[in-house]
Amino acid sequence: MIDEKIQIELLEQMRKLSPPMQQRVLGYAHSLAESISPAFPGSDLLEFAGIMTPEEAKEFLQSIDEDCERIDTDDW
Repeated sequence: MIDEKIQIELLEQMRKLSPPMQQRVLGYAHSLAESISPAFPGSDLLEFAGIMTPEEAKEFLQSIDEDCERIDTDDW
């Protein structure tokens, strides 16, 4: 799906660029498109449903809360 306003603005900006610069923009657009992971249906994840016990799931969520949701201001 293309946002028409963005498409118009992009074309206006591209018209201002030399052909080599236009080629660079095109290359960048290609690299962005290639970086997108292909989508897969959520139903593919159903094979993993129920592989954790409730206790394991609770421990897993607790680990996330304790280790992943902290901000270490000295780390930057």
